[in-house]
Amino acid sequence: MRDPIKVADIARPSRQLIRIENEDLMPLPAPLDDANREPTWKDLTEETREKFEASLDNTLLLNIPRPRSQTEERELVRTFLAGLQKLFSRENNWPFLQPLLLSMEHCARCQTCSQGCHIYEASGRQEIYRPTYRSEVLRRIYYKYLRPGGKFSGRWAHGEIDLNWTTVARLAELSYRCNLCRRCAQACPIGCDNGLIAREIRKLFSQELGWHTNELHDNGAMLQLRVGSSTGMNPEVVRDNVDFIDEEASAITGLTIKTPWDKAGADILLMHNAGEILSWPENPAAYAAIFEAAGLSWTLSSEALAYDSINYGVFYDDAMLAKVVIRHAAAARKLGVRKIVFGECGHAHKALAVIADRVLTGDLNIPRESSLPLLRDIVLGGRIRFDPSRNDFPVTLHDPCNVVRLMGIVEPQRQILRALAPRFREMTPHGVDNYCCGGGSGFAIHSGHNFQDWRMKISGRMKLKQILGAFRDEDMTPGAFKYVCAPCSNCKGQMRDLLKYYGLTDGHGIHYGGLAELIVNAMADVTPGYLTAWAQ
Repeated sequence: MRDPIKVADIARPSRQLIRIENEDLMPLPAPLDDANREPTWKDLTEETREKFEASLDNTLLLNIPRPRSQTEERELVRTFLAGLQKLFSRENNWPFLQPLLLSMEHCARCQTCSQGCHIYEASGRQEIYRPTYRSEVLRRIYYKYLRPGGKFSGRWAHGEIDLNWTTVARLAELSYRCNLCRRCAQACPIGCDNGLIAREIRKLFSQELGWHTNELHDNGAMLQLRVGSSTGMNPEVVRDNVDFIDEEASAITGLTIKTPWDKAGADILLMHNAGEILSWPENPAAYAAIFEAAGLSWTLSSEALAYDSINYGVFYDDAMLAKVVIRHAAAARKLGVRKIVFGECGHAHKALAVIADRVLTGDLNIPRESSLPLLRDIVLGGRIRFDPSRNDFPVTLHDPCNVVRLMGIVEPQRQILRALAPRFREMTPHGVDNYCCGGGSGFAIHSGHNFQDWRMKISGRMKLKQILGAFRDEDMTPGAFKYVCAPCSNCKGQMRDLLKYYGLTDGHGIHYGGLAELIVNAMADVTPGYLTAWAQ
């Protein structure tokens, strides 16, 4: 039996704090109940371990270089403490200071939140993946080094911890073992938000030490600000792509689809996650078909950034978040639209509808809302004729965390599915209790070293269990079509990788896609077969 990991152990120098094996993981239901179907872990190479700090667990994401001397180690620890001081000052962290303080100072350590954490459960209940573990590490440092009374009172009242290079580096990596889904906050009887704490730790390391993932920062937020999209597409390329998608959609549907660009004074400025344009063009095409058929006044903007609702800063860095949000709002103000409506992108909901309220003021505070209630109103409002029999296959619904748990948008998508999908069934649990897809907080775009193994085996494991549970009584042969409706681009990226990793699409007929596509598939005036046509 392994010795239990304690909070203070995070400071203990060792080659690796924990190592997870396949046999440690939460069991899966059929058809993945055979242990031989579990892919093997890709281990880290010795070269990687020599170059980067990789002593937390048997995976790696941040690529923190090993310091060259003890002097460099001490300087990095000093910089961390200076950043921690800023994190708890109103001047430097006024948007999030109050909920951070409440969560830091009032946790009762009851561990109720652990029961709500898919990562903790799926990992076989590894102690370091408890929602409270990383929070408790930060809490002990906070009380020992920042609060009056310092080392003496902090040690006896809140527990001992050593602050050294090992502590700092492991805490940084550990902040990226959380999907920020905030299911733990919902479970907490007093509302402590360990998801927020994990995100604030990421922010500290990004803004003070420059530690962040290349996917979120260099190839994400910085590329988006420089070019106009984190996909690398500039305005001209986006317009060319959308024009091509319109032609394809017109041929597939039998409708005349032409996306309106830069329409001044339109009621709606629609913003898509630009990843949809590249990876799932059937989704923006479906929005165009629905909006045109419903006779809406809408437009896309060719202004750089305004055609891409991605905002990776929401996962790791306030400065990046604010820069993107302001550019989004400025493009809407320039066109004079009545409101911004965002498509199926969960973190765009969080960035533009929730956190943007802390950033946008004056004439930049343009009304912003989700497209899901609007789609519901169109479907149920009688503006378009539907034939639900076209969706006569098993359908289940994944609830994106930032849409459902954060914003409370629970019923609109279900009302659509009840009306248009005769064989719709819920996951267990569902709604605000649903589990994260495992790709949240930007994980869906990360696969360096062996992180994809961790993402598939641990963070995505509970969602995999839910999907298999929803279809447990269905024909699981490859030709029996089953559909996981995931109205979020980030979630679709995780679904794509998860189903492929375990061979569930080719081997068992489980497919995935968005909500808008399912709506168009049921439109009576559309040529039948919208969903399958895009796959050909």
